[in-house]
Amino acid sequence: MSDFSDANTESRWYVAHTYSGYENKVKANIEKIVENRSLQHLIMDVKIPVEIIVEKNGSDEEGNPKEKEVENKIFPSYVLIKMVMTDESWHVIRNIRGVTGFVGPGSKPVPLSDEEVAQIGIEIRVISLSYEIGDSVKISSGPLRDYIGIVQEISDDKKKIKVLVSMFGRDTPVELDSDAVKLLDM
Repeated sequence: MSDFSDANTESRWYVAHTYSGYENKVKANIEKIVENRSLQHLIMDVKIPVEIIVEKNGSDEEGNPKEKEVENKIFPSYVLIKMVMTDESWHVIRNIRGVTGFVGPGSKPVPLSDEEVAQIGIEIRVISLSYEIGDSVKISSGPLRDYIGIVQEISDDKKKIKVLVSMFGRDTPVELDSDAVKLLDM
């Protein structure tokens, strides 16, 4: 009997625990095995979250500051893998040298939630809006539901917007999530 449902063909992000300092070797081994065994349909991506820190180390002969970029692992001893969890994919990852197991209770890997993926910044989702600054929109959720306003501002990441809403005879700017409004059909 299978531990994982073969009916689930959706790829999700999972976290594999590795020995300290083995993250890059594990990533390289996973990529090599995926290529050699043609497992691209099961294992889509492998990432090691890093941040780049610029270190200043004195100055050179001309007095210019010496800078060196250093990669710091955000989660040492962990590798993030986007995969369809099946017996075969679990077995491949679990048996790579340096992998101690998946994050989750017992031998049952738990995928990262969409919120966790967004917070870590593994996948960048591009948000496209059906409206722009100056358009009339109808608020579709929250306490101001069904109010009509004009879009004044859209944040750089397109997650928040500012809408000018007429309340009690006054125009009032309201900050909303970008998915809380719909373009008003004229």
